[in-house]
Formats: sequence, C-alpha cells, structure tokens
Amino acid sequence: MIDQRKIELRDFEDKSFKINTLAESNGESALTHYIHNHKNGVSGFYKKEATLHVKSLLKYKYPNETITSKCAEEELQYLLFDKFINIPFPPPQNSKFKFIDLFAGIGGFRLALQNLGGKCVFTSEWDKYSQKTYKANYGEHPFGDITKEYTKSFIPDNFDVLCAGFPCQAFSIAGKKGGFEDTRGTLFFDVAEIIKRKQPKAFFLENVKGLFNHKSGKTLATILNVLRNELNYYVPNPQIINAKDFGVPQNRERIFIVGFRKDLNVDQFKYPKPSNSDSTLQDIIEAEEVSVKYYLSTVYLETLIKHKARHESKGNGFGYDIKSNDAIASAIVCGGMGRERNLLIDKRLTNFKPITNIKGKVNRKGVRKMTPREWARLQGYPDNFKIVVSDAQAYKQFGNSVAVPAIQATAKKIISKIC
Repeated sequence: MIDQRKIELRDFEDKSFKINTLAESNGESALTHYIHNHKNGVSGFYKKEATLHVKSLLKYKYPNETITSKCAEEELQYLLFDKFINIPFPPPQNSKFKFIDLFAGIGGFRLALQNLGGKCVFTSEWDKYSQKTYKANYGEHPFGDITKEYTKSFIPDNFDVLCAGFPCQAFSIAGKKGGFEDTRGTLFFDVAEIIKRKQPKAFFLENVKGLFNHKSGKTLATILNVLRNELNYYVPNPQIINAKDFGVPQNRERIFIVGFRKDLNVDQFKYPKPSNSDSTLQDIIEAEEVSVKYYLSTVYLETLIKHKARHESKGNGFGYDIKSNDAIASAIVCGGMGRERNLLIDKRLTNFKPITNIKGKVNRKGVRKMTPREWARLQGYPDNFKIVVSDAQAYKQFGNSVAVPAIQATAKKIISKIC
C-alpha cells in the first residue's frame, strides 16, 4: 500500500501513461479543473473523474501495489499543493464572478474575462492542438466535445456568464416555427440547452458578421426567438463590433449577442463605443529580424502577382495583398489565401542577399508573411502568451480566435449589469 506521496502533476504528462492506459481526455480535464476550483465550491463536479485519473496513474506507476480509492483521494489532495508553474495566465485569487468558456479555442474569451476579475469554472474545446495551447497558457486542459451529454455533465451550477464563439450552421426551418427544437443538430442547440439547464445570469455569444444575413436572416431570427421567447432572456439587438475600434490594427467585424436573465430586471444595454482606432501594423511588427522562412520566394511572389492581375482583369477579387506599415490588416483567416492577404515589405533580412529556401531564392522586394506572433498581436494577445504548436496550427488558432480587446470591452459592460 502506498503510504506517502509519490506522484506530481508532471507525472501525468508521461506519454507512455496516456498510451498504455488509454487515458480518457476527460480525466486530465477533470483533474486540472478540480485543482483550479477546490476553493470555490465547484470542485465537486470534477472530483470523481479526477480521482479515477489519479488512480489510473498510480496503477500505471506502481503495478505491484494495491491502489485503493482512498489512496487515490489522498494523492489527489496532495496534488492541490502543486503549483502550475510557468503558466502566464493563472486564475485570479479573488474572483468577482464565474463564467464558462464554450468552443474555447485558445481562450480569447477567458483572457478577456479573467482581465475583468472573472473565474473560469468550465471550459470545452475539441481540437487537440488548441487544447495544448490552452493548457500551456491557463493551466487547464479543456473538456472535449460539448455535444456529448457526458461532457455536459461536468458543467457546474451557479456560474454567472456563459461565453461561446459558436460556429454558424444552417437550420432546417422551412415550414416550421423557428424554435428551440428546430435548432437540433446544430451547435447553437447545445449552447441553448446549457443556458436552459443552468440559467446563468448572462450570456455572451460571438459569431461571424455573415450571421446577420445567413439564410436571408432566418438563422439569426431563429436564434433570437429561442433566446428571447423560449429561454426568456432579455436580449438587446445584436451588434457588429469591429476589432479595429478597440486598439488592434485589424478590420475584423463580428456579431455580438448578449442576454440577461429576466429576473435581474436588466432592460437596457449599450454596446461599447469605439475606444481606440489609431493602431497600425507598425505597432505589431516584430522588433527583431524574422526568420527567412516567412519570406516569399521569387517564384511564388511572381505567381501571386500574375494570379491577381488575371483575376482583376475579369473583375474578380484575389486574396493576395501587400499592406503598408501605416495601414491595418484585413481580417485574418486560417484557410485559403489567409496568410497572403496581409503581406508585409520587410527588408531587415541581413544585407538582404538572395537566400535559398525550400521554395527557391527569397524575393529582393522583401515581401513576407506575418509571423504567428504578429497574428497573435492582431488579435490582442499579449507577448507572454505561449505559442506551443507548429506555425500551421498557430495560424489556424489565431485566425479562428476572437479579438480579445473587443470581447473585453463588451464583457465589461455585461459585468457592470450583474455584479
């Protein structure tokens, strides 16, 4: 029988343990959520799964010893004394409100609401690379697929705000009333279901600008009908908020939808007014010379120029564009020509000699892609935000993220109504 502490949090990172035990991702999620919430009354939602996860590790490390549930619980309590080291954004010591983070991505909502004194008590994100980035920065491993009932079972009660940047999907509403049941099979249905069950004081939803006109406005009408009439929340008219108005040089328009439980008697809400639109690309360009890998080859640059000329001659648009340093970026996106929409001219490469890379010689004009760190800055992430994935994944993550300053400005207005 184990009679003294023998494991640490870092032991759970053992790849062999994860492979050999077929460890369920919910175990790691439950453990990290338990540790972060052991002082606020929420840990009970995570204790059972967290204990099983600890027990699995003990059995793996000590196969010849008897591992009881009591032993695992004692080890779990010892783990509370471990600290999440090198975590840039730990939870606040004295929180003002609680929130949950759905479709969390890399935690743009979380960062914004933590900056306002909020405590995240549950998060879910299914993408494994985003989970890795999330944990590196916040010390918690997100739960997985929120459409699964088992995942929903971990959501605690009595949190204040539900946050979700849910994907836009088509609703099959032809000939129907456009209500709650008509949204089944979409991710909005899962958001609405959680609001219905947990009755948070408020919610904050984000989506692409196109939601306004999606299916001739029927999709948004269905969403608002569910939130207002079936879930009984006060929902002011949604508004399109542009990130460039809140201190980042990116023309990124997104629709924000907020709502308040009606018993709170909130009957007015004003979205934040633009606070800072003076930022330009010069403010986010890396101070040090960047790697040659971000520079376009001569051949590729010439190909882009020819493609653009051909498309423009036909009256069509083409994603490739070179921005001046005193301009602002087009909205960053992760697919298609996403990285070629906001090219820069940067001639700092040493002596700017022709250098051979995998695609040929670097163009002498100094045209390069933005770096992942520059994309992070375009979304308002501070420089101590850790990028722990490949460039390809980082571009995807920041391209899919919310713009933190715009979220924070709106969340501040929400919190002022409920706290």
